[in-house]
Amino acid sequence: MKKFFISVSLFCMLSAMAQKFDTQKLTDAQGYTYETVKNDNAGVRVYTLKNGLKVYLARNEDAPRIQTYIPVRTGSNNDPSDNTGLAHYLEHMVFKGTSHLGTQDWAKEKALLQQISDLYEQHKAEKDPAKKRELYKKIDEVSQEASKYAIANEYDKAISSLGATGTNAHTWLDETVYKNNIPANELEKWLKVEKERFSELVLRLFHTELEAVYEEYNRAQDNDGRLVNYALMEALFPKHPNGQQTTIGTSEHLKSPSMVAIHKYFDTYYVPNNMAVVLVGDLDYDKTIKLVDQYFGAFKYKELPMKKMVSEEPMTQIVSRTVKSPSNARMTMAWRTDSYGSQEARLADVVAEILSNRGDAGLIDLNINQKQKTLGAGAYESPFKTYGYFGLVVTPKEGQSFDEAKKLLLDQIELVKKGQFPDWMLKAIVNDKRVQRMKGLETADGLATELYDSYIKGRTWEQELDEINQYEKITKADVVKFANDFFKDNYVVVYKEKGVNDKLVRVENPGITPIKLNKEAQSPFLKDILNTKVTESKPEFIDYKTAIQTSQVKDKTVSFVKNKYNEIAQVSYVFPFGTDNDKELSLAGTVFEYLGTDKYTPEQLKEEFFKLGITYSFRTSNDQTTITLSGLESNMKKGTELMNHWMTNVKADKTIYSQTVKTILEARDAAKRDKVRIMGALSNYAKYGKDSRLTDVISKARLESIDATELMKKVKTLNQYPYQVFLYGQDQAGMEKAVKPYITSTSLQPAKAKEYTEPATTGKVYFANYDMVQMEMSKVAKASPVNLGNFGKSTVFNEYFGRGLSSIVFQEIRESKSLAYSAYVSYANASEKGHANYITNYIGTQANKLPLAVNAMNELMAELPQIPTQFENARGSALKQIASNRINRTNIFFSQLALKKLGVDYDLRKDTYAEIQGLTLPQLTGFYNTEIKPVKYNTAIIGKKENLNMESINKMGEFQEVSLEEIFGY
Repeated sequence: MKKFFISVSLFCMLSAMAQKFDTQKLTDAQGYTYETVKNDNAGVRVYTLKNGLKVYLARNEDAPRIQTYIPVRTGSNNDPSDNTGLAHYLEHMVFKGTSHLGTQDWAKEKALLQQISDLYEQHKAEKDPAKKRELYKKIDEVSQEASKYAIANEYDKAISSLGATGTNAHTWLDETVYKNNIPANELEKWLKVEKERFSELVLRLFHTELEAVYEEYNRAQDNDGRLVNYALMEALFPKHPNGQQTTIGTSEHLKSPSMVAIHKYFDTYYVPNNMAVVLVGDLDYDKTIKLVDQYFGAFKYKELPMKKMVSEEPMTQIVSRTVKSPSNARMTMAWRTDSYGSQEARLADVVAEILSNRGDAGLIDLNINQKQKTLGAGAYESPFKTYGYFGLVVTPKEGQSFDEAKKLLLDQIELVKKGQFPDWMLKAIVNDKRVQRMKGLETADGLATELYDSYIKGRTWEQELDEINQYEKITKADVVKFANDFFKDNYVVVYKEKGVNDKLVRVENPGITPIKLNKEAQSPFLKDILNTKVTESKPEFIDYKTAIQTSQVKDKTVSFVKNKYNEIAQVSYVFPFGTDNDKELSLAGTVFEYLGTDKYTPEQLKEEFFKLGITYSFRTSNDQTTITLSGLESNMKKGTELMNHWMTNVKADKTIYSQTVKTILEARDAAKRDKVRIMGALSNYAKYGKDSRLTDVISKARLESIDATELMKKVKTLNQYPYQVFLYGQDQAGMEKAVKPYITSTSLQPAKAKEYTEPATTGKVYFANYDMVQMEMSKVAKASPVNLGNFGKSTVFNEYFGRGLSSIVFQEIRESKSLAYSAYVSYANASEKGHANYITNYIGTQANKLPLAVNAMNELMAELPQIPTQFENARGSALKQIASNRINRTNIFFSQLALKKLGVDYDLRKDTYAEIQGLTLPQLTGFYNTEIKPVKYNTAIIGKKENLNMESINKMGEFQEVSLEEIFGY
């Protein structure tokens, strides 16, 4: 369990870190004016181009890469009421190219796209279902003709050729954000591609992408979190778009779109004065702003429409909603708050932290979770650009009523109203926020995310940095007054009952004819991008011997990596054994966290860690146990001392152990009602059969018979077993001195690890019944034992064929045939020498599309497609990704630890890079023919049984419906 905490002894230090932030306006040598904030350690510069475009730049030298975001200040809240889902669908279409990118003959394609647009307007207006179907057939026919001139995925091919990773976008209430992480030397080419795609909207391959969006809608229907959130937001905001139109849109609107409306939306909101460019990484400020202006400065400023402000009336009563699904029951309560950045939102956030925080030291944490009165409860604040809400969530225990669970939560609110929470708590919460900000802003992505979020919410960077100072001013009296004024019978409660969801929308496959992809065609624009040469990044491979300093304390190795960035430190005790050696070790770690010592109660221990500002975790995998402390280096000595005290003096408690066993058994039952957990267990069963680590669980009888005192001996004696210590910080000598008193010589040895077989996959089909709109299928095959000489080939295979927006699988299954929202093929190398690699083939789609999707996938995998240009693109992208990535921070130690399991102690990327440099398409084809083509798959399928097409299923192999007891092992 992840935890985070902060210390009274650190209050003075962290308070001293509070800075006054003032915006300064400066001008660089080229004449560009920018804003910067005094005392901003990140060195952010904010420019405003003449056309109104905001540009955020900051340096981060972790790697020669740049995290990019292009946020647009518009989202589903701006959707027309008769075209909900429009902003999200537009986000998808912005990946489809322009009149220069993604077309072979724009003049001919343009005329056909206009015909399609006209047909959609007729289709939207038509009320007769039969006539609508005829119009859709015509749309499909014209779309086939238009696809002859389209080149699918050219944007993705262009961007992947740069060595980009994380290519994606998202839409929410007030934002649409486009994402890429690129090598720094490819910045200008990235700007050229992005300038092109935002210069105009071309709605090519429209109806196939529309069907993919509908599949996303179906995935949302099968997501319990969204089911609850939709009901919650609709009740909280009966007038405001926050609650009245979902980002994904309605089924009716998705099936009757308007291309005219989408163009109008793009022309209205995708203008420079409503957009920003955020770049954080290895960049030169002056050169970068000049390039951004060169490419984005040509966009024309355009007045934005006046937005109609929608105000909600104050809530004066309890509003309840009930939703149902097969998963475990839970309840969510929410009070509407003011907008992000307001004092009310800050106070609501503080109350949420008082109730449940990263330290598990809040009132809910200690009074409900620690005492295991429910299966889990928590509090959170969710602020939006306009309004927000304070939420409480609880999962009741079996037989516990919603009313009982609600009372437990409301009792904690009453404690806040009475001021019955520790005086030190507010300071600890603020200091926690300071440390979390320090951690977040040290990475390029963390800083870039904060920057785009501040832009979307209309906040200056000074306001964002100063937010922590505003929290500092909040007093206990402020919190108590707020709680008494705010928490009344004016909330929304959503009861998520276990049952049948009668609101699922089940639809027919519209019968889309596969479009032509023109895989080998290239537009002049793409050719120019591919042929433009840049100074290549030189890969840097880490020398572990110099990057990691080692010493010996008694018979233990102590490794040290220097933190060059901030005051955050980490101490890890790494034991080379886990549940394969003792499957009750994980149970011991779970129970341990509920127990105290002769000096501290369990609650006091959590409070002490919270005061210290230390994160701790106790993790047990099959072959490794790791105890980790993380926090400010100045308090690591005290944190180490406290953890050692806890482990050596933990007091077994039979009552607490019995309660923990009950919670574990109830959690097991809950897992058997959770779609994600069921699919995971089913896939594991298809992979390993009935005898696997997942199914080899401690039986109920054994759980109930274990002696708590004997169980805690496993924790008390851990330091007598072999282990090594890893230190990450600034002061090696000081950190070694902190841990040295608690390092003991080895006197015990772990039991021999149990060996689990990796059986051959023989073509069996395993099915689990679950009421859902989609079906998920995961085919898994055991391949050859891990071979270090094939890491390069498997990397390029995944890039070229199996994964990502420009992969062959994505293009064929989704872009051409629109048969699934999610489909991929992945070749995964084993993490340990002597073990097998596995190939996974995944499809998530509507039940009636699954047979078609499976056939399409089988056809694809009959022979490796031969597309030389796409292969070269994938190979080049893989090389650029390796060349521009760096191993740093704690990853230095843990990456070496992982490599040792493969039998090497050097940076294996060096060999992989060299292998990819010389790789040819015939060699990759040979790898495919030898390692992938001959394998046999076992298949895992989850979905509603009545929707199975057994004729299609039987072609996959021997069918077997399995019980939940079989796949979970209990």
